[in-house]
Amino acid sequence: MISEQYKNIIELLGEDATREGLLKTPERVAKAMQFLTQGYHQDAKAILESALFKEDYNEMVIVKDIEVYSMCEHHLLPFFGKAHIAYIPNGYVVGLSKIPRVVDVFARRFQVQERLTQEILEAIQNTLKPQGAAVVIEAAHMCMMMRGVQKQNSTTTTSAFTGQFQKVETRSEFLHLIGSRFK
Repeated sequence: MISEQYKNIIELLGEDATREGLLKTPERVAKAMQFLTQGYHQDAKAILESALFKEDYNEMVIVKDIEVYSMCEHHLLPFFGKAHIAYIPNGYVVGLSKIPRVVDVFARRFQVQERLTQEILEAIQNTLKPQGAAVVIEAAHMCMMMRGVQKQNSTTTTSAFTGQFQKVETRSEFLHLIGSRFK
């Protein structure tokens, strides 16, 4: 069981796993890790296909400021931030709530931000088959903040683009719109 392994880790680190404050910690950590890695048991394609609707709309659709919480696969420490996702429909639109769900499918796995960005893009491109798709993720990494270089104010931005978003004017419009704050 996962909880038994965490009990062993606590003891190997020099703590008393039977101490009152730590007694149920292995169980809690095991449940937390199962939640944080539930993306391994989810299917992004099935999520997107569950809400595809035929529509003639062919302008940019953007869902921005999607919260991202993931675990760095190198240190098993969190990284968190926001994802901004766009696509240009090609006969079909997808229910808007499905896009953040796809983010969670891939974020709830051990990750690196670069691969997370690409996996989200590929799921949208391969399932929706839009005229193009775009993903930008901005995140802070606890592995850089708590250990290692200990830089508290650094963020990492990754991006990936397909189709129409490879054109400078389309990409520029997308980047402008995700930077805008409409009131």
